[in-house]
Amino acid sequence: MIHDITIPMNSTLAVWPGDTAFSFTSTAWGTISVGAVTMSCHTGTHADAPRHFLPDGIGIAEIPPEVYVGECLVIEAVGRDMLDVDVFIDPNLPERVLIKTLAWTNHTRFPDEVPVLTEASVALLASRGVRLIGLDVPSVDRLQSKDLPIHHALAAAGIHILESLDLRQITPGRYQLIALPLRLDSADGSPVRAVLVEP
Repeated sequence: MIHDITIPMNSTLAVWPGDTAFSFTSTAWGTISVGAVTMSCHTGTHADAPRHFLPDGIGIAEIPPEVYVGECLVIEAVGRDMLDVDVFIDPNLPERVLIKTLAWTNHTRFPDEVPVLTEASVALLASRGVRLIGLDVPSVDRLQSKDLPIHHALAAAGIHILESLDLRQITPGRYQLIALPLRLDSADGSPVRAVLVEP
């Protein structure tokens, strides 16, 4: 069974305040239609590239696609403010970990607060060989943060980021993840179509 964990893209989708909202227009060329999309690279379900927060960081097209494909573990951490080391009790973490917080379920309204990782949890994930972390909220840092310490800690640990997943209907456990970004040269991120495949 395949579970789509991508937030649908439409004009009601809330974006980071001040960022480019999603829009779609279609033009008829005789018997065909040609659509055009306008949006931020960080609209809806997306992957961050280090270039998003590091001026000299690599862009999304430079990240190996295998980072976004393979075994993953969905962990439930509902009602938490901080996602500390006690969230990651499984001793056999795969290379990809997704965290279900349910802190952002109304996707027409941008959240006021989100639960965030701690630097201790980032260190733990790195020590366990994790290469990708995903959350169902728009940021791994506090929304008001200017220096983005968790983004920087993850990058330093070689851990890539997926944000704004839709995990509302997902039971915690192990799956195969496919969440490939577009190959956008020089881009600081990309929308993804993220799915979980039951083993």
